[in-house]
Amino acid sequence: MALLDIKVYGDPVLRKVAEPVTEFGPELEKLAADMLETMEKGDGIGLAAPQVGLSIRFLVIGLPEEVDGERTMRILTMANPEIVAESEELATCEEGCLSLPEINVQVDRPEAVTVEYQDLKGEKRVLEAEGMLAVVVQHEMDHLDGVLITDYLPPLKRTLMRGKLKKLSEQ
Repeated sequence: MALLDIKVYGDPVLRKVAEPVTEFGPELEKLAADMLETMEKGDGIGLAAPQVGLSIRFLVIGLPEEVDGERTMRILTMANPEIVAESEELATCEEGCLSLPEINVQVDRPEAVTVEYQDLKGEKRVLEAEGMLAVVVQHEMDHLDGVLITDYLPPLKRTLMRGKLKKLSEQ
């Protein structure tokens, strides 16, 4: 496995709409392993391929959870995810992003989503997500469409944050 470079605000790849994944196999499996390692090293819980410079519709999630009294990590790898249903109820969550270090934004998102996607073998899967998992899935899927958490800021707050964002894009 290898650590990948995380692209930060200002890198053009973060604003591109990613292309569908068409090749499944060992290369995608290696990418998933490298992305998970990179995500964990950065203390993240999700990472999308554009964040490591690849404009493909692929993401990984590593969400801590408790199962039968034991802490474990729920790992998800999703190629070509698509939200097919979402709740009307919204949840507000403070979100951070590995591509926007030291910036947190309050984002309103559907509390629950149903996502169709392909696994590492190309098999079709369906995920019913709610709570934190729903937030992470939606956040990472935003990256696949060139959307960043700063896009959710009201205009005045975005203007006030302009200096911090400019500094990030110059690094």
